[in-house]
Amino acid sequence: MTVTRSIILFAVAALFEIGGAWLVWQGLRENRGWLWVGLGVISLGIYGFVATLQPDANFGRILAAYGGIFVAGSLLWGVVMDGFRPDRWDVTGAVLCLIGVGVIMYAR
Repeated sequence: MTVTRSIILFAVAALFEIGGAWLVWQGLRENRGWLWVGLGVISLGIYGFVATLQPDANFGRILAAYGGIFVAGSLLWGVVMDGFRPDRWDVTGAVLCLIGVGVIMYAR
């Protein structure tokens, strides 16, 4: 159950961080306005809170592992929200990052 909880928390954190960054990007780079930026900042703050809910108490380990989730999640977000088409190197890199997450978090 702990591994399942951890994976769910990583996914929720990714939604808030990547979504928040995307909202800020949309607000500033795509001229959607300060409301989008503000919502993005709030979402980024929620990400920080969600990250603290991980069962492992080691900040460095959690953030290092989350980096791999962020890489893969960002590419997926781009596919869904912006029509991005990853090439084989994007996919290979994302898979390597997720393998790294598995090693850092769950190989004990």
